[in-house]
Parts: sequence; structure tokens; C-alpha cells
Amino acid sequence: MRHEHGTDADAGTSGTQHHGHQVPGGEHPGGGPHDGHAGGAGAPDGPRGGHHHAGHDAAGGHGGHDKHAGHDPEQFRRKFWLSLALTVPIVATSHMVMDWFGYTLDFPGMDWVGPVLGSVVFFYGGWPFLVGGVREVRDRAPGMMLLISMAITVAYVASMATSLGAFDLDFWWELAALVTIMLLGHWQEMKAIGQAQGALSALAALLPDDAERVDPDGTVHGVAVAELRLDDVVLVRSGGRVPADGRIVDGAAELDESMITGESRPVPRGVGDRVVAGTVATDSALRVRIDAIGEDTALAGIGRLVAQAQASSGRAQVLADRFAAMLFYVATAAALVTFAVWLALGDPDQSVIRTVTVLVIACPHALGLAIPLVIALSTALSAKAGILVKDRLALERMRTVDAVLFDKTGTLTKGTHTVTATAAAGGVSEDEVLRVAGAVEADSEHPLAKALVAVAQDRGLRAVARDFRSLTGRGVQAVVDGTTWAVGGPALLRELDARVPDELATTTGTWSQRGAAVLHLVRLPQAGQPVAVGAFALEDEVRPEARDAIAELREQGVKKIVMITGDARPVAEAVAADLRFRQGVDEVFAEVLPADKDKAVADLQARGLRVAMVGDGVNDAPALARADVGLAIGAGTDVAIESAGVILASSDPRGVTGVIRLSRASYRKMIQNLAWAAGYNVVAIPLAAGVLAWAGVTLSPAVGAVLMSASTIVVALNAQLLRRVTLTPGQH
Repeated sequence: MRHEHGTDADAGTSGTQHHGHQVPGGEHPGGGPHDGHAGGAGAPDGPRGGHHHAGHDAAGGHGGHDKHAGHDPEQFRRKFWLSLALTVPIVATSHMVMDWFGYTLDFPGMDWVGPVLGSVVFFYGGWPFLVGGVREVRDRAPGMMLLISMAITVAYVASMATSLGAFDLDFWWELAALVTIMLLGHWQEMKAIGQAQGALSALAALLPDDAERVDPDGTVHGVAVAELRLDDVVLVRSGGRVPADGRIVDGAAELDESMITGESRPVPRGVGDRVVAGTVATDSALRVRIDAIGEDTALAGIGRLVAQAQASSGRAQVLADRFAAMLFYVATAAALVTFAVWLALGDPDQSVIRTVTVLVIACPHALGLAIPLVIALSTALSAKAGILVKDRLALERMRTVDAVLFDKTGTLTKGTHTVTATAAAGGVSEDEVLRVAGAVEADSEHPLAKALVAVAQDRGLRAVARDFRSLTGRGVQAVVDGTTWAVGGPALLRELDARVPDELATTTGTWSQRGAAVLHLVRLPQAGQPVAVGAFALEDEVRPEARDAIAELREQGVKKIVMITGDARPVAEAVAADLRFRQGVDEVFAEVLPADKDKAVADLQARGLRVAMVGDGVNDAPALARADVGLAIGAGTDVAIESAGVILASSDPRGVTGVIRLSRASYRKMIQNLAWAAGYNVVAIPLAAGVLAWAGVTLSPAVGAVLMSASTIVVALNAQLLRRVTLTPGQH
């Protein structure tokens, strides 16, 4: 069935959507006056395909992470587990390790365990670092990769030379352990790469795989969406998604455009009206003439916005890389000076031993794990609290956020309508009008109808309706207790020429002014004028925890809290008032389209604010990507989730405050760990070089390896202190 859910608040709406753009004045470009935005929550999604259309991924590939171009988390995962399996026997058969722990192993070929397995670990597990080191040399940007590759290369050459009898420097186990630990850290790092492509893929998934094309003779047959051409006519069945942008040539239906425009209510569309690819016909079938396909669709435009926003985001350099670059120069200089000095002193054996010790002790075990360990632990802890961290840099940036931009629908509100007020006239009680309306709407699938039925059932107000009939574009009609009743919006009142008592008109006018959808219960006498005897206000319900979220953000020092929505301004202002507008939300943006949400973020950033965007829809994806930190409500769409760095799986906006607390705590741990790693090298490298050898104080390569491992343990234990951070929403 179908409702016309235009309401008495229609005058407060800003107009209709034209190919993804707002058209002022409430007039369709090619048609007559429009009744305005319809009320109601989002309709059920139609079929969705998990596919990639050639023309849909409009923005192309993602630029990626330049430093790790071509790297794949799966690659590091495989290399880590194999290297770990090979490292265990290498460590167990090391004479150095056996001496430490007082055990003995002896079997034929044991001396070849290190050289054979160590070579596999070096070439297989260490290959990404060797390639990365070469790239950093070519780019003249030495950093972590070059330092790691130098250390494992020196350790490999020295160990192989020892195995061949040239030296007595057994570094096989240190080499294998270093490669394995570095693979673990980089595996965690690579998980965040590829995020942009995922967002664009999710956009493509909004489009159906197939469409039903209508031939000139009226025959309907299925075709692939990619086969559609301009001026083709397609059939969009009830509950189905529109396959491409076009104009309705036959039929009328309410379309769920919330994923595209942000409008929380299904919007009535009829002949001559434009429809956008990816939107859902909630209640009736339509025939649409296609006038935009592939790159020209509004959905593809959103895809381009996502790609542009992500490409324009600053590729923040990881703090550890900065330290690694400095450490590279320090370690290289120290190694060269050490080799030259000891050689000049006439002790070539010590020159090799001391040089290798410098490079081994400077190898960034702790430095390489300082940030990945903190991130891995913080993401695990946050997941238990319903906060999923996708982008490690997003978590780091969250500590500096001083403006939070909330999408309204589905974020501060539940995204579904509920009956917030009931009025009755003509001597009928409110319970009675709710009982009758619930019965009349019982067979309807419309979201507003379901809200009415749910409230009536919750209050135990039950009745049986018969002769149910849909009044297309206006409402529904049925017989209850021998009397014919109708429920619908202003279009129903106009068609029936129904009389609305003054007390009802005054009340519903107040509801409309605050943006509520208004439905009337009309008695249809066998003779005489129909009269409205009841009315219902239906509004998108504010989440109870939204007020707490705003209060907690204030306590955490967030300077500016902003709400943005595609809804009409009366709706937005009503929600803002419910959220204690003066004390809570500082600014409200209403009637905002996808491109404008993206621009709103850019505007706030231009004011010098570091912005966190919280949203849940396709229309939020560009803004989520543009923001310094994007946070997606987990109940939202795949596109929003893919575009965000942080996901609030519980759909509780108070999770934003938990992210801020975690960000600040994890950043402190990062700095502490980096300070330890750097400080350790400041002391250990000179000792490894032998500056106190004259006093009898030296570090052997074995002791250097122990200190290197000890520094890693310190970093790991310090990261564990993050477990003390409280992330549960509402606790602070």
C-alpha cells in the first residue's frame, strides 16, 4: 500500500531533490506543486549486490600509502606465521641461548639449522624490508625500512661468515627474531591500507546487479545494469532499488532516499519526478526513464567526493618513522666511526664485532613496536567496548579534535519514527483514536503505519479491521466496528474534503512547526462530510544517550559541537531543542546535501578546528573521509563504515568520548615508548661502540641482543597499562 505522508509541516520543508541537488521553492522542474517531504523512517532496503560495476566505481583507485605501496596485510600475515615457525628451532638450537638456559641439544646437522632456516627467514620474511630499504635509498628518504634492512643484512652476512668459519659471531637467532617481530608490527600496520577502495566498493554495492528493462511493446525482461542505456525505461518493483538516475514516466511511490540525501522520511515521487540510483521504492512499482548512467549518476558523484576527500587527507608520517630516520643516521655514523677507529687501533676483529654490535643494538625492535603495540592493544580494548578502530592514525588524531560534527538521523536520533503525541476531537478519547488507527493501519507496510500499530499494541488497544484498501498517494482505508475510517496526511484531507475541528487544527499546527509528521484519523460517514476525529504526531526519536554524549564532550574540552542533517530546518531545530540547544549543540546545519556535508567539514577546518565527523549514511561518507577523524555509527551503511577510521558498533554516540579518552591515553603510551626506545639507544650505542673499553666496560653482541630484547619487553609492558582506561559509554 501507499501513504501520502506530506504533513501540515510541508511549508517548512525546503523543496524537493533534483538529481541530488536541492531545488528551492517546492516545485519540480518539470511538474506542478509538490506536497513536500514525506514523513517516516527509512524503508526496508531492497536487494543489494556485493559486486563491482565497472561504471560505478567512479573515483578510481586509492592513492594508498606511498611508503608501503603494493603491500598487503595478508602478505605480512603469511610471512609472519611462517617466519615464527622457523624462528623457534633457530632459537632453540642457538649455542648462545643454550648457554643462557643451561640445556644441551645435539643431533646430526644441528649446526645447519641456523644457516638454512635463517636464510629462508632472511630472504622470505625479510624481503619486504629489503625492498623497502632499496626504495628509501632510491627516494633519498631513509627511515625504518632502511634501518631494518641494514640490520638484518649485516646480521645475515656476519652469521653466514661465521657458519663458514670466517668469524665467531652467531646472530642467526637474533636475525630470525628481528624479522619475525618486524613482520608482526607491519602486519598490524597494513590492516588500515585499502580503506578508500573499500568505501567505493560499498557505494557500488548500493546498486542492484540487474534491472528490468521495459521494451517499447511493453515486454519486461532482465538485463545487467551495465547494459542500460540512456532513454531506456526500467521497472522498479516495490522494495527494489533504482538502478540508475532518471525520471518517473509511470506510477507513484514513496522513495527512501535517506542513504543519498539524508532525508529521514520517505519522499513521495510521481510522474515527472526525478529519482536517484540506489534509492528504494518502498511501497509501489515505478517505471523510470534513464537519463544518467555510470559516471554521471548522483551515486557516482558521491563516490568521487569520497575519493577526493580521502586523497586530500594529510598522509601523516608515523612518529616512529621520524625517529627511525634519525636513528638511521646516528647508527650508520656510529657504525662507520666504530669500524674506522678500531681498525686504526690495529684490531680488525674488534672492529667487526663492535660494528655489528652497534647495528644490532640500534636495530629498532622497540622502536618498531612502540606504536603498533599500543595501537594493537588499544584497538582490542576498544572493540570490547563497542569501539572498532580501523585507522590507527585516526585514533592518534582523535586526541587533538576540538570540534565534533554529528549527523542527526541515525546518530543523535534513532532514525525511526515513533508516535510522540496524540490528539482527539468530537468526543472521542485519545485511546479510542489510537485503537482505531492501529487497526486501520494493521495491514500496511509503511514505516509510519508500523509506528502507529506498535504504539497501539504496546498500550493493549486492539481492534479488528476489514475491507482494507489502499488510497494510492493519500493513505489507507478500512472498516472498524462497522464504521469506515481513513488514515493519512494532508493529501487525504484535501481529497476527502474532510473537516478538521479547530482544536485539532491548532494542535497539529504546533506539531508541524516543530517538524513532526502529522497523520489524521478521518471518519467516513455514509452521508455527509468526512470529519477528522484524531491526529498523531510522529517524530524521529532522539537517542536518550545523545544528551549525555554532548555533556561528556563538553567535560573533555571539546570547543564546538555541531549538528548537520538533510532534514528540513523545523525538524533539525526541534531535535536541537531536545538536546538542550543553548547548552549543548553550538551550531545546526539543516537541509544539507552530500556535497554540502563535505563542504561543512572543510568550512569548520578552515576556521582552524580539528573536526571529528560522526555519521551513518552514504551521504555522510564524503564528510567522514574529509574530517580529521571519521566515526561511523555501526548500525549505518557499509559505505559510512568503510569511509570512517573509527566505528561505534553499539550506535551509542557516547562512544565518541571513549574514543577521545583512548586516544589521549594511547598517545601518552606512544610517546613514552618512543622516548624509551630513543633513550635506550642514546646510552646503548656508545657502549656498543666501545667508548668505555679503556675502562674495561664493553658490550658483546650477545649482551647487545639481550638489551635489544629487554627494551622490547619494556615497551610491551608499558603498553599493557592501557588496560586501565575506561571506555564504557557513560562512564568517565
